[in-house]
Order: sequence, then structure tokens, then C-alpha cells
Amino acid sequence: MCKTLLSSLLVFVLSFFFGELLAQEVEVELGPDQIGLNETFTIKINVANEKIKSYDQFPDIPGFQKQGISQSSSMNVINGQVTSSNSIIQYYKPSRKGEFTLPAFSIEINGQNFDFDGKTITVTDPVSSGRSSGNARDPFSDFFNRSQEEPEYIELDDEAFFSVTVDKDTVYAGEGFNMTLAFYMSETNQAPFNFHRPGEQLDEVLKQIKPTNAWEENYNISNIDPEQVMINGKRWVRYKVYEATFYPFSEGTIDIPSIPWEMIKYRIAKNPSFFGSNRQEDFKTFYSAPKTVSVKPLPSHPLRNEVAVGEYQLRENITELEVETGEGFNYSFGISGVGNINAISPPKLLPGRNLDTFDPNVRQQINRGYGRVSGIKEFNYFMTINEAGEVDLGNTLEWIYFDPEMEAYDTLRPTAIVQAVGESKVNQAISNRRLGGIYDRIASEDNRFLNEQYKYYFTAAINLLLLASVVFLAVVIIRRK
Repeated sequence: MCKTLLSSLLVFVLSFFFGELLAQEVEVELGPDQIGLNETFTIKINVANEKIKSYDQFPDIPGFQKQGISQSSSMNVINGQVTSSNSIIQYYKPSRKGEFTLPAFSIEINGQNFDFDGKTITVTDPVSSGRSSGNARDPFSDFFNRSQEEPEYIELDDEAFFSVTVDKDTVYAGEGFNMTLAFYMSETNQAPFNFHRPGEQLDEVLKQIKPTNAWEENYNISNIDPEQVMINGKRWVRYKVYEATFYPFSEGTIDIPSIPWEMIKYRIAKNPSFFGSNRQEDFKTFYSAPKTVSVKPLPSHPLRNEVAVGEYQLRENITELEVETGEGFNYSFGISGVGNINAISPPKLLPGRNLDTFDPNVRQQINRGYGRVSGIKEFNYFMTINEAGEVDLGNTLEWIYFDPEMEAYDTLRPTAIVQAVGESKVNQAISNRRLGGIYDRIASEDNRFLNEQYKYYFTAAINLLLLASVVFLAVVIIRRK
């Protein structure tokens, strides 16, 4: 007993350390050139030293029907060298007698394509299963013949469903709602399932359910992993295939139709045997329930079409609270919370301030998880105060937003108060500013522009003189008469 346990442990340790070092080898085994009408033809793919994580559809053979797929694996330890083999077997049943051609085919296994040669298959009359001669009877014939019989497969009842869920039925314009696509199985479910081309199915599904008039924050699910959830007091295993938060641009309704989702559902052999396949690949399509999300307009406000929507707080940071007049300091106006971080605009600069500001540098961070989008957007200002005195930055900047939980507008204002000391720098600040108007045009204009202006005024003056001369001559002539 101890020797057996020690050998098993040795095999496990060797497979763990050396399994990754062996190169993957893929080969195909095709069934015989000639079979009876009551026999099956097989295509067997063997993958050495690597698990079969994904595989493509097997080829169709004219005159044959696919009967299911089975998988098997084995491991050997020879002189301390561990080798493993994993196999997929596709079964084909002939529908009539004749000569048929399996063309050359390609199968994608674990993300890599492999090309194989075809062959010609001859289907003859049904073959008798009795192969004994005389009165002699092989005591093992019944055992092996029974293993060659085609098993009977049955479909197990399943306790599973596919669902499109939204966390809110009604939102304000600009408010986010979360959408999740997932396959659910109860913990007591007995029917075996597997995913069938989830990437291709998802591409088609998203064309139907994605709202066009909304901003999308995609959670970018790359692996379909199981997670336990409770639904109505019962444990389920959830497999998310897509999750995103959408922010509608305007009021209206978002209709999400019922969508299909196909899964591989295996049929189980009624009388399992040691040889052959004990399950058969089949398909089942699930349909989600339709959903509707109502989008209502924001309450009346002068900035209703401009403000961000969400739950936000102010995070400010300032380098100095006492500065010399004319010398700059840095101030950060950070907006953090839950909402569409991309849609946050800079705070408004209020008039009448005794300071100069420059356009801010912007930095943002977005977090997607736990069914919501959160983050922070920082506006970093460089400011100078030109007159000594106390400057309340709360009278300088403000940011208005709409809180959907409170269903009210709110304003974020700085709390920092800066003390400026030193002599006035107002005149120096004015001289450093651009004069604007005609002074700005001096550097950009050239003599050609001045010449064109001169020609216009000169031509107008000549025309006026000619007109005045004609009028004067007419008056003189009339008086002489």
C-alpha cells in the first residue's frame, strides 16, 4: 500500500515539474479504409504533452452523419520521463453503401491550425458480429463484442438558464446602468455543459443589444470564470461573458430584445462502459428575457445639458497657503466618485478674481468593477496672485453636477484660502499680457495687406472727386443759360 502511494506521489510530482518541458505533438488517426454499413468510422486527434483546451469543428464526410465526440487522456512514466496523451474522437455513421472521399482538412487545436490528409472510405454490406468458428467459444468474446456495441445516449434534465440583466429599470439621462450577460447553473445541476464559440456568439449578440445613443464602459472580460451567487436563497454558479456600464445621452427608452445563446450539452451513455465514449456532444439554445430601461430627462436647470451626472466629491491639493505676490503656486481640483469619469468637464472660473490662471493639466483614472464605474479626474492649475491679501479659492472655481441619488443639483467649491504677501504686481501683470487688437495683427500682417488697403481708399477718393467735378460743371452750365 505504501509503495503504491509512493509511486502515485512520484508520478504526480514528475508530471508537475516536467509536464511543461515537453513539446506539444499532434497527430491524427483515421478509421479503416473499409467498414460495414452497421459500423462507425472515426477521426481521432492525439495531442501529446498538453491538455486540449479548445478545438474546432471536425470535417463533414459526404454519406456520413456525425454521431458525437468523446475525449480521453493517459499518462506514462518511462525511466523517469513523464509523457501524457489527450485525445478527441469524432464518430461518423454511414448512411448508405458506396465509396466516399474524406477530403484533406484543417482543425484548430488550442489556438493553432493543423492540416491533415484525407482518404477514400468504402462502405459495404453490414458486417456480422459473430466471428467465432466451430464449437470453440472464446470466454472473452462476449466482453469485447459488448464493448464494440454503439452505446445508447440519454439527455439529462438541466437546471440552467442564460440571462441579460440590468441593475436599474429607470435612470436619468447621463446616469449609468450596468448590463451583464451570463450563463447560470444551479449547484445541483447534473447535466454537463460547455461553451460553444462564445466569442463569435457574443459579437452577434452585442449587435442586437448595445444601445446606440449611450457611452459604453466595457469591463473587458477575457476569461469565463465561475463564481458563486445567491438567487432567491439558492446557490448558483454564474459564468459572465460580458459586462458593461452604459450612460444614455438623452431621454427615451432602451429596449433589449430576447437573445439566443447556444451551449454544448452532452448526452450521457445509458449503460457506461470501460471502452468507448460515455457521453455524446449535443447542443441546446437558451433564450434570455427582454428588458427595457427608461431614461428620463434631468430637472430644469440652465446647465441641464452640460452637467455631469453621478455621485462625486472634491479632492483638492495645494502646494502653499502663503505665497509672494506675482509668484506662482500649484492647485489641484480633483473630482472623484461614481459616474462617467470621461464626461467630467473642467470647473468654471468665476469673474472678479484677483489672480491669474493658466489652462489646467488633466489626469484621470477609471476603475471598472463590482458592477460600477468609479475613478477620479484631476485638473492641475498654475496660479499667480498679483495683489496682497487673502484669496478664497472657493470664489474662484466651481463645478456643478447632478446627483441621481439625491435627485438634485450640487456644486463643488474649493475650501483652500491663500494668503498673498508683498507689493502689488498688477501693473507688471498687465504689461505681461497681450495687448490684443491691432497690436496682435502687426506681426501677422504684411505689406501686401497694407498696399491693398491703400489702393481701396485711393480709388474711392478719386471716384468721389470725379463725381464732385461732374456735379460742379453741370451747375455752372445751368447758370450760364
